[in-house]
Amino acid sequence: MFTPERLVLARKRRRMTQAALAAAADLSPQSINGFEKHRKTPSADSLVLLAETLRFPVAFFEAPPAPEMQLDAVSFRAPTKMSALERDATLSSGAIASTLNAWLEDRFRLPRPNVPTYPHLTPEQAAEQVRAAWGLGEAPVPNLVHLLEANGVRVFSLAPDCLDADAYSTTHSGTPYVFLNTRKTGERGRFDAAHELGHLVLHSEHRIPGGREGEPEANAFASAFLMPRAGIIAQQLNDASVERILSAKRRWGVSAMALAYRLRDLGLLSEWRHNQTVKKLAQMGYRNGEPGSLLARESSQLLAKVFDALRAKGMAPAEAAQHMGIHADDLNDYVFGLVPVKLNGGGGGQPTTTAQRPDLRLVHG
Repeated sequence: MFTPERLVLARKRRRMTQAALAAAADLSPQSINGFEKHRKTPSADSLVLLAETLRFPVAFFEAPPAPEMQLDAVSFRAPTKMSALERDATLSSGAIASTLNAWLEDRFRLPRPNVPTYPHLTPEQAAEQVRAAWGLGEAPVPNLVHLLEANGVRVFSLAPDCLDADAYSTTHSGTPYVFLNTRKTGERGRFDAAHELGHLVLHSEHRIPGGREGEPEANAFASAFLMPRAGIIAQQLNDASVERILSAKRRWGVSAMALAYRLRDLGLLSEWRHNQTVKKLAQMGYRNGEPGSLLARESSQLLAKVFDALRAKGMAPAEAAQHMGIHADDLNDYVFGLVPVKLNGGGGGQPTTTAQRPDLRLVHG
């Protein structure tokens, strides 16, 4: 019943080396290595010690192997700045979230993946094509997390100890995943989500998401996707003042800095005017935040609906966590804090249209 891969997953999730786990569980390093390499099976008492040390239920170590998140298929914002333990913890967090997704897919009909890939287009062209494919026109995106979910992207929150990763995305077995930081402002969270969509669209199986060009391309995609050329030009933002930029950014749900950069890229702000604008915005506190913003941090609509449906069937989220072999607080880490309280999912103050709402149906076994 013991699954060695689950021990490796739990250890990496808790940022522990084999030696650190051995010391914490009062077991020998040779035993830990043997357990992980399929050479030894822990006794019932040893398994309890491992489970308590790693803060996972014993059932977690008896489940089938979880999907492995491959490093070369994941887009990390700054992978060279991450320690090996931090990287492994973040990848392991994604692997556990993917087991949650598999558990949900066994019980619900979730939206099928509908993310077009354009690895040979420029970021601007790819953003225009995705907007056209999803019927967005030139209007602001109402709620990006809801939009991603409606098109089959599984969106989960990053666990609190993995927030240094900002956000990341990957595709596993044909299913696209996006993992988002929950501590950023609503505007920057939307840009992160669009950035990760850019990786999914531009850096498909034909192009590895990492590399020198990957991040600037994903940023350019996010800018064009959130602030489409025709829509921005129609706002008549030529030589826009700081006050006009602060007003317009609310319409598009982006940061003031992001809008200023986009105006420069579209030739609506000269380089000199852009530099002066950015300097003034920084003085006003807009380099690292959005002072006075009322834009709520977007959350998951799909997961909120899932938990509502489970409650309607008499299953509490904590019971769902038990079925998945994890603790309820761990489940909460991946679902935008939706476990203890009933939330409707964040929002940008603009409602999601009926066409964007996922059709969830409970599958009876």
